[in-house]
Amino acid sequence: MTEQEINRAVQYVTASTSYDRETVAQIIRTGLAELEHLATTSSAHFERPVLLEYVCRWTIQRTGQPEPLVREVLDCAGRWLEQLCKTVLRDNPALLKEPES
Repeated sequence: MTEQEINRAVQYVTASTSYDRETVAQIIRTGLAELEHLATTSSAHFERPVLLEYVCRWTIQRTGQPEPLVREVLDCAGRWLEQLCKTVLRDNPALLKEPES
């Protein structure tokens, strides 16, 4: 994700919840950093619920924020990301196709 996209996610979550922008940004950036790390260092396949649980636990540990807050922020950010993917798929489906080998 680009910095602009991360900022849009932070803005969306901040507007959708009662949490301050700094807290939301810390949680989202921490979660995304771990997802990026996993994507670049692991070849394992994870089911979405398992991956989400791992990222939640990791983010709780790294940020020191309470579990309900972290889960709500990441859940809201996930909804934003899903909505973005649906929009991209609708408007430009070629962007989400797997590259041909």
